[in-house]
Amino acid sequence: MKLFTTTALALTIAAGTAFAAAHSTDMVEAMDQDVSNGVVSADKVMASVNGWMVVHRTDAEMKPGPVVGYAPLRAGENIDVAAILQEEVKSGEMLMLMVHAEEGGMKMGGFEYTLGAKEDGPIKPDGKLVMAVITAK
Repeated sequence: MKLFTTTALALTIAAGTAFAAAHSTDMVEAMDQDVSNGVVSADKVMASVNGWMVVHRTDAEMKPGPVVGYAPLRAGENIDVAAILQEEVKSGEMLMLMVHAEEGGMKMGGFEYTLGAKEDGPIKPDGKLVMAVITAK
């Protein structure tokens, strides 16, 4: 009986975890911020897969531009995600914080995306990018 109870409990927990992961809403929550310290952060990132929060330059057209930073994400909820900027970002410039997947590249755990590539590319649930746009202060 103890084995049955333990097995049933384990299956219930596994099913609940799988259900939660499958029904999480991918999103990036971030606000305008001072990036003079060379870091940009998101308050919260929900990701359905392991991957990256990628920081793209953008402008009023809201198209993702060159990558200026990235930080690893795990599937699920990620709090206070910080990416070190690889280029100077001036006050008033716009940045797009976007969720990319860890897939399709040559090495696991190494960010391999370049603009337009498929390796470690953006996720697009329902055909839409998962991102937030902020303005550097």
